[in-house]
Amino acid sequence: MSFPSNLRYTKDHEWISIEGNIATVGITAFAQSELGDIVYVDINTVGQPLNAEEVFGTVEAVKTVSDLFLPVAGTITEVNAALEKQPELVNNDPYGAGWMIKLTVNNPADVEKLLDATAYQTLVH
Repeated sequence: MSFPSNLRYTKDHEWISIEGNIATVGITAFAQSELGDIVYVDINTVGQPLNAEEVFGTVEAVKTVSDLFLPVAGTITEVNAALEKQPELVNNDPYGAGWMIKLTVNNPADVEKLLDATAYQTLVH
């Protein structure tokens, strides 16, 4: 299982990448493998300012529904529209086409406080 070194991770099994103050967020390969086949992604918090660790949506797999937690404070600006018709993208390409949201981050330095790939790998093994 891979954990790209250019990303940061949360204990809730989400990843984040940042360019300037715009971040992209998704769930990790570990999370999608634990959930199983993903059948629906429900995110209806676009435009809402949220704090770190607040629920921004849910991901539904065949056997369970899990909350999605925002890694850092910010405002969601975009949801990956492709997931509406192809939620399996989260399973097939969690770090690429399976991204979930983009957000404007309140404080980009907050991303540096999250786990790096090595620390995350230690957490899940």
